[in-house]
Amino acid sequence: MSPEASAPTTEQLIAADRRAPDVVQFGGGVSTDEQHAALRASVRQLGTLLGEALTRHEGAELLELVEQVRALSRDTDDASAHDLHDLLSGVDASTAIVLARAFTAYFQLVNVTEQLHRWQELTTRPERPLAATTRRIGEALEAGSIDRDLIADVLGRLEYRPVFTAHPTEATRRSVLGLLRKIAAVTYRAEDPRGRATDAAVTERRLAELVDLLWQTDELRIDRPEPTDEARTAIYYLQTLAEKVVPDLLAELDRSLASLGVELPASARPLRFGTWAGGDRDGNPNVTPAVTLDVLGLQHDFGLRELVRGVEELLQELSSSSRMVTVSDELAASLQADREALPITYSTIKRLNAEEPYRLKLSYVRVRLLRTRDRLAHATAHEPGRDYENLEGLLADLTLVRDSLIASGDRLTADGSLLRLIRTATAMGLGLATLDVREHSGKHHEALAALFDRLGELETPYGDLDRPDRIAVLSREMAARRPLTGAGLAASGALDGTAGAVIDLLTTIRSALDTFGPDVIETYIVSMTHDVDDLFAVVVLAREVGLVDLGGEDRPATARIGFAPLFETVAELEAAGPLLDALLGDPSYRRVVSARGDVQEIMLGYSDSSKDAGIAASQWQIHRAQRALRDLGRKHGVTLRLFHGRGGSVGRGGGPTGEAIMSQPYGSLDGPIKITEQGEVISDKYTLAQLGRENLEQALASVLEASVLHRTSLLPPDVLDGWNATMDQVAGSGQEAYRALVRDPALVPFFVSATPVDELGKMNIGSRPAKRPGGPGGLDDLRAIPWVFGWTQSRMILPGWYGVGSGLAAAREAGRAETLREMYGSWNFFRTFLSNVEMTLAKTDLDIAARYVRTLVPAEESAARALFETIREEHARTIAEVLAVTGQDELLAGAPTLRSTLAIRDVYLQPLHALQVSLLARTRDLPEDEPDLDLQRALLLTINGIAAGLRNTG
Repeated sequence: MSPEASAPTTEQLIAADRRAPDVVQFGGGVSTDEQHAALRASVRQLGTLLGEALTRHEGAELLELVEQVRALSRDTDDASAHDLHDLLSGVDASTAIVLARAFTAYFQLVNVTEQLHRWQELTTRPERPLAATTRRIGEALEAGSIDRDLIADVLGRLEYRPVFTAHPTEATRRSVLGLLRKIAAVTYRAEDPRGRATDAAVTERRLAELVDLLWQTDELRIDRPEPTDEARTAIYYLQTLAEKVVPDLLAELDRSLASLGVELPASARPLRFGTWAGGDRDGNPNVTPAVTLDVLGLQHDFGLRELVRGVEELLQELSSSSRMVTVSDELAASLQADREALPITYSTIKRLNAEEPYRLKLSYVRVRLLRTRDRLAHATAHEPGRDYENLEGLLADLTLVRDSLIASGDRLTADGSLLRLIRTATAMGLGLATLDVREHSGKHHEALAALFDRLGELETPYGDLDRPDRIAVLSREMAARRPLTGAGLAASGALDGTAGAVIDLLTTIRSALDTFGPDVIETYIVSMTHDVDDLFAVVVLAREVGLVDLGGEDRPATARIGFAPLFETVAELEAAGPLLDALLGDPSYRRVVSARGDVQEIMLGYSDSSKDAGIAASQWQIHRAQRALRDLGRKHGVTLRLFHGRGGSVGRGGGPTGEAIMSQPYGSLDGPIKITEQGEVISDKYTLAQLGRENLEQALASVLEASVLHRTSLLPPDVLDGWNATMDQVAGSGQEAYRALVRDPALVPFFVSATPVDELGKMNIGSRPAKRPGGPGGLDDLRAIPWVFGWTQSRMILPGWYGVGSGLAAAREAGRAETLREMYGSWNFFRTFLSNVEMTLAKTDLDIAARYVRTLVPAEESAARALFETIREEHARTIAEVLAVTGQDELLAGAPTLRSTLAIRDVYLQPLHALQVSLLARTRDLPEDEPDLDLQRALLLTINGIAAGLRNTG
């Protein structure tokens, strides 16, 4: 048969990619009848215990009121809804507090139980994600479409890095999360069929105790958290991942690759973690240089504790005696050097471990880790041989032990717990995560204006330069050798204002790198990047403090940190390709990238682009931008590390991580990727370590598969052109409809009246202000998080769907209905996009929203009230158009169990919404200078409860 005859047709290629979406992934629930029944049983048990706690602490009358509210919520007729609102409008503030707490506690118990059963369901899959990925890679190897060299090449730069941000979207306190984690553990033991019958009473008693403690714990923070508090929350999860998830996950990756005959090097870093807590300065005056250093100290304190724990476990295991085994000459020599460097340690351990060389070595490692922790805590100097200057020293010692074991023929032990510790230390570092620093581009230009104007060299003041002239000035300055600040000026503190603050920040970064090691801060992110001068500016400033040296003929360039533009609006995303081309085309900046290993990081902002132009235009422009960036990265010979700034909600780029990774353009993912994990997404994914393992494995498997197998598209250009043109129309018409809504003068009054957005600032859920400082306070100044938050609380949730119906309708009316169905069946990007929209539509409830509008939007605001009808029309249009593309009769038709779960949640959400509407009306009727603190507390508790019920804030 000729090659032409055997080549698949276009129809066959499209059919090969066709699959139905896993709807449950987008809903985050369970799908099987078995797990649903088990989940319902657990919820009933915990609900009963919660009722008993209510009776003990609040009295039987309160429980009777709760049951009355539940009964009215279950009835779907208008009369019951009216009765429910009348009942809740009449309760006093203290009763409202208790009611809100009761329904919030219920959702907290439901959520953690659902996480438990989601994990149990995932473990029953016939094939784990990594096994499935390596099987598909193996099939490609057999077919000859890839070779092992490609796999080895990709593994050399493979890196999935979830970045825990400090954005204010986590409404649950860490104290509550700890109790919920314990409740899940006890529930799991209670459901274990291997347990003894006599254990049931003990388990029931323990669950009752924990639920009672949950009721006694305040859900609301007393004060707004500081950045160090946010760092502690990130550390809370990172420590658990380091101990209970990362070792097993990396061992699973190693085993899966071994099935292909490929070895994962011990030095590989396929998984790392990042954080923004203490580094995200954009619009947050609470993040100072001192705070950044405090946070890094905190991370390393807990990270070193975790490493000490791991070494101590290994110390117990590696009991090999020198009477039974021989060690390498290198290890023997190192033990002698250790004895000289740490004589007190030797005198302590020699009697018990003199003939156990590996225990001797690990004892020295343990002491060095403890001394490193003490050195960092007290800011003392590094002592070679007595503590570790950075991670490399620790890895060198552990690798020395492993090499000795391998040399003596003990590969089993070498590749067991010891290798697991090496891989974990490589992934987590000494400080658990790498910190990113983010600052607004305008700050750097303000600083440079002060420096240039001080020199008086420019004919036009720096601040008055147009952008082309500013680019030229900065390009020349990067190539120059002279300092702008003059000898000692930056260090002397003579710079004040913005210039002093920026130089202080960059000096702090240098100090952190000197103190904690080269991986502690890796990337400086420039928000609001409009052109190359926004990157050039920070490079020039970094040069002033010694973070960058472009070198010369006799020495190479050095760059201790990398610099990443953040493209946040649709206009910035459209210009991303040309900007990168110009950036890498500048010889001086190209030397900086070369000094960073020819890796250029670029951050893509989902939140602000969605708020700017609607979800359809945002998602599509990000996709198109990645294609352009991919091609330009190849042109300039650099590896792109794309950093996806996704939020928790669909309106801010949220959705299943694995699906999102597989939806990237072909060839845009070539090993490294960073993705933000924000707020309630972190607690949903990682509160239970078991579920954290599943989520990380799915993401890591997707990164590996996309990097190896999704390098080029097999579809012919005419098919891809047709899909692109259709998506252009969907995005363009969707953007037009969305902007018509948000640019309506009545929109801001409507949004502020019909949602609790103004009450967000009182929740104390983040250190970052809800609005950007210095603006007039309109929609443009409102951050994307409270924008989504307000719409979500009122159940309109329009950032996750508005405009999509108009976009799909325009494409259908243009004769592209069949193309849309083809795209949904065979294009990962479009299928994931539409599945996320479908899930948001399923959570939207405009009947509930109507109560907010009727009660809270003033009658005289006729234009604002009329907007709600526009929203209703687009909602109905979007549902109809989505169903036409998916071929369903109703939303989530393919996931009846999930539909049932959401319906049950709605029963318990109804009273919280009714209570919130009543409390909003009452608090807004009070004089601003005479707040009712009890009413305010009750209102904030309903916000918490609705966030828990929807499993989302913003």
